[in-house]
Amino acid sequence: MDNSEKTEVVLLACGSFNPITNMHLRLFELAKDYLNGTGKYKVIKGIISPVGDAYKKKGLIPAHHRIIMAELATKSSSWVEVDTWESLQKEWMETVKVLRHHQEKLEAGTCGHPRNSPVLERPGRKRKWTEQRQEANQKKSLEPRAQGVPQMKLLCGADLLESFGVPNLWKSEDIRRIVADYGLVCVARAGSDAQRFIYESDVLWKHRGNIHLVHEWIANDISSTKIRRALRRGQSVRYLVPDLVHEYIEEHGLYSDDSEDRHAGAVLAPLQRNSAQAES
Repeated sequence: MDNSEKTEVVLLACGSFNPITNMHLRLFELAKDYLNGTGKYKVIKGIISPVGDAYKKKGLIPAHHRIIMAELATKSSSWVEVDTWESLQKEWMETVKVLRHHQEKLEAGTCGHPRNSPVLERPGRKRKWTEQRQEANQKKSLEPRAQGVPQMKLLCGADLLESFGVPNLWKSEDIRRIVADYGLVCVARAGSDAQRFIYESDVLWKHRGNIHLVHEWIANDISSTKIRRALRRGQSVRYLVPDLVHEYIEEHGLYSDDSEDRHAGAVLAPLQRNSAQAES
């Protein structure tokens, strides 16, 4: 199958990225290798979309820091970039709405112009951050597109897939729309129960053809939670996060006992919203 017959794909990763790690970046590379290797797809772009502050997750530092670190982490990438739209929303946005937003951009033919996206406000650093975004994104351009509109697919780890089973964390209709209308690319470690979880879910099983399980044979146990724990204890995280991210964390003194208590006692936005809707 030549390139003109392959389905072009844009991978979207949503999450806290608190902070972004080397493992987050590896997810994109693993997913791209897998999809391209099928001979049916051609991955043309990757998008990192950090969640907004309204998510209210414990220990979630302000979005402007997480956005800047993600921009620094992807500075050397020719195909993965950061999008601020989700972070700019005043309210927490369901993942299916973020997917729809980016699919609509693809359909409108604006996907290849990341510099037109709005800039996240931050007093005293707006100009510097804007320059960083422009410098990073000048290198990012899409290859000529084949006929038809590229498909958005949600890129995730097995933990996100399994979170579909947490009561009130996801709306059942949103899960159905994500897997039916867009599709999942799930990077699962050897020995994970991702396949079993799909089997035990009627919705996921029905749309299993649109769920791609990518096995991570080279084990990588890096997580944002472990990174934050090490930083709180004054331990080195060098080589666990990109060098520029490590420098930014040190420069701004991010991740302390105080920051880990941020939003302590708050109810996650999806749990609060979905629980209220279930009761009404």
